[in-house]
Amino acid sequence: MRVGLFVTCLVDLHRPTIGFAAIKLLEAAGCRVEAPAAQTCCGQPAYNSGDRATTRDLALGILNTFAGYDYVVVPSGSCAGMLKHHLPTLFDDDPNLRVRAEALSERTFELVSFLTDVMGVKDTGERFDGTVTYHDSCSGLRELGVKQQPRDLLRAAGATIVEMKEPEICCGFGGTFCVKYPDISVRMVSDKAEDVTATGAQTLLAGDLGCLLNMAGRLQRLGKTVQVRHVAEVLAGMTKSVPAIGETQA
Repeated sequence: MRVGLFVTCLVDLHRPTIGFAAIKLLEAAGCRVEAPAAQTCCGQPAYNSGDRATTRDLALGILNTFAGYDYVVVPSGSCAGMLKHHLPTLFDDDPNLRVRAEALSERTFELVSFLTDVMGVKDTGERFDGTVTYHDSCSGLRELGVKQQPRDLLRAAGATIVEMKEPEICCGFGGTFCVKYPDISVRMVSDKAEDVTATGAQTLLAGDLGCLLNMAGRLQRLGKTVQVRHVAEVLAGMTKSVPAIGETQA
């Protein structure tokens, strides 16, 4: 099975280890993984800002770059949601491109959802001895139905999950939302940080790097010691070799 890994901008620029973790997990599941060098942004920032022309140009590039793959897998709920639900609407004026976009949509999956729902993975073979709490990112949860899948794999890895009071509440990042409404965003992430620390968990996990960077930054500014990681890093057994988000390599 040939899988195209859509790396995402944040992973590429801020946390490449998430991409390596995704490749490790996918290959262990029996996939032949490629990360096309021509890939660019999913177009979500431009789309959310109302710039449909730029978004459409980016979408055309995505259609060409990921043509021919059996599946497109994304270690991000928000970027996967963009490709799966919003990209096809950019081609309502072109039936041929709309068909291609819908075909891409059908082949696109968020990483953990793909592992469990498509590949039938129940245990990644790695072990994690610790307590974690899990943040359900808005797009992953509401657009893609990612909720139980990461929790099942984490429990299979031996993790103890302590749920937040409100794990489904937005962290306040929201892409351009945090730029347009900084005061509201800071209040939201501050509330999230308190919810995280109230669990007593050693590690905060999620499937979206944007959320993780936002929460890690706020937790550090509040003097909290919770480690922050992408769920793929835990499931791929990379926690001992890779520092937590926001930490420096010793």
